[in-house]
Amino acid sequence: MRFLVFDIDGTLVDSQNLLVAAQEATFAAHGLPPPSRERVLSVVGLSLAETFRVLAGPEGPHAALEATYRATFARLVAEPSLASQLFPGVDALLRDLAARDNHFLGIATGKSQRGVRRLFEAHGWHTLFASVQTADDAPSKPHPAMLEQAMGEVGATPGQTVMIGDSTFDMQMARAAGCRAVGVAWGYCKVDALRAAGAQLIVESVEELAAVLAETDSTVGLGAVP
Repeated sequence: MRFLVFDIDGTLVDSQNLLVAAQEATFAAHGLPPPSRERVLSVVGLSLAETFRVLAGPEGPHAALEATYRATFARLVAEPSLASQLFPGVDALLRDLAARDNHFLGIATGKSQRGVRRLFEAHGWHTLFASVQTADDAPSKPHPAMLEQAMGEVGATPGQTVMIGDSTFDMQMARAAGCRAVGVAWGYCKVDALRAAGAQLIVESVEELAAVLAETDSTVGLGAVP
């Protein structure tokens, strides 16, 4: 068995314009200075609760910001100019992997279940994933709960599981769960930071990721998990 678990934002989907616009509008609605684009992208992958603890500081109006963000995001997601796009080659890669014998795909994301459903409906992905873990289901990354729950659902061991993501939180979560960690260089985090967070392999393109995952042995190029 091979269990391949993917992050969404910055890994499968380029959603940065939408995420930044939603944060800017949210902070403006509360009369607060907006975080920089770099700052917003640095917390992509965290749950909303954890995101606002980071962006607004320990004394910020976290619950109010989260409520405003949810409403703002729901409004902006329909704006064509802010539409999220799949990274080129992602759809074909996922469909190829899902069709392989003894391969199972999973999602581990800071998005809500509603956000994941919206993505799946847009791209016809409902049948591709054996497990979907969201911020609604588990503690925020880098806590290993999402991966542990996903492995339990499909009956995979940590040695059979690879986490693929673009953030340090993804890499740290994978290592905490005892899984292998593959970082993607096209997302929102610098390669050096991914390596420092525990990535065993960095891929520069979807094509390179496809080649790595085409190997018969899921441990090829990744080494052993300490």
